[in-house]
Amino acid sequence: MSAIWINHANRIAEFMNANNELQAHLYLEQLMLFPVDVQDKIIEDISQLTHCNCDGIANIIGHYTIFELK
Repeated sequence: MSAIWINHANRIAEFMNANNELQAHLYLEQLMLFPVDVQDKIIEDISQLTHCNCDGIANIIGHYTIFELK
């Protein structure tokens, strides 16, 4: 896991732990220009984590940023 994803995950965890999904959406939008539907999926996946920690969040973000090579 890269330090960059861990840093972004820390910030998103702060928003989620404060029940501030709007800020989490705005952060994701500014950070990676995710479309709104992908933001919703990321937020939903994060909210389903048993333990909301940086590694879990970073894994979810990484999952949605991996591009399929054809």
